[in-house]
Amino acid sequence: MGSLITLALVVVVLFIFVLSSIKVVRQGYVYTIERLGKFTKSADPGMHIIIPFVDRVGQKVNMMEQVLDIPGQEIITRDNAMVGVDAVVFFQVLDAGKAAYEVHNLYGAIMAITTTNLRTVMGSMDLDETLSKRDEINARLLGVVDHATSPWGVKITRVEIKDIRPPLDISEAMARQMKAERLKRAEILEAEGERASRILRAEGEKQSAILSAEGKKEAAFRDAEARERAAEAEAQATRAVSDAIAQSGSQAINYFIAQEYTKAVAKFATSPNAKTILFPVEATQLIGSLGGIGELVREVVKPGDVTTPTPDQAGVALPHQRSRSAVPRTGGEA
Repeated sequence: MGSLITLALVVVVLFIFVLSSIKVVRQGYVYTIERLGKFTKSADPGMHIIIPFVDRVGQKVNMMEQVLDIPGQEIITRDNAMVGVDAVVFFQVLDAGKAAYEVHNLYGAIMAITTTNLRTVMGSMDLDETLSKRDEINARLLGVVDHATSPWGVKITRVEIKDIRPPLDISEAMARQMKAERLKRAEILEAEGERASRILRAEGEKQSAILSAEGKKEAAFRDAEARERAAEAEAQATRAVSDAIAQSGSQAINYFIAQEYTKAVAKFATSPNAKTILFPVEATQLIGSLGGIGELVREVVKPGDVTTPTPDQAGVALPHQRSRSAVPRTGGEA
């Protein structure tokens, strides 16, 4: 009976010994193994066998990328403006042994080094630079903090400024400045638009004036050409009349005068307002002229030529058909 109890105790002790010698490391973590209080190795994720009561797990180091929130800081810029700044730091442990034994309180150390360098970097810049050069601030902080934390086995992957809060009076002044700047740009754009509009309008008027001048020039040229042609036609007609007068003497003159006189009298008859037509005394001369025309036609047209209608065939009474005492003859021998 006593041997059975002893055997059972031995089995229990062996079971506890085996359980304590098996260590399972979770994914994303690395355990530090200490033998008699001294760091010996880093246990990666998986199952590991250690010597119970001799080896033990020192620290469980998180190897995943982590985010550390930097609390708000009041920073004085180079131009003596007080601004509030919030930031975040992204980091990852690369060496678990260094992160566990090279620095005490890794998170507090990273926060402290980031805060001090944040004050240094932003304190060397003006307020306008701190508001407009966040990328430059982030890059400078990243370089400084990463260099300072590299002995701890930590890699700083990113430093970001979350918020910059200038004082209220400075914010109001900046708002007024921004409004004035926008009004200035609006006036400049409006002035440029007005200038461009005037230039285009002037250019259009210039082109219009050029085209109008060219049109007037072309019209004057064509008008002069038309007058020239009319003058040539008039000259030809004048030469023809002169030749006729030179060949026929005063008879041709009587013919042309009678023709124009007849046209003038015909206009009286076609007038819509004329109800009664009173011929002047000189109208009798027209009849004599018609008689002279008839005689002229008889002299020109000879027997055997193409028959030309005479005034009596056209329904006009010739002077020899009237009483010679009633119608006096007009200049020249009819």
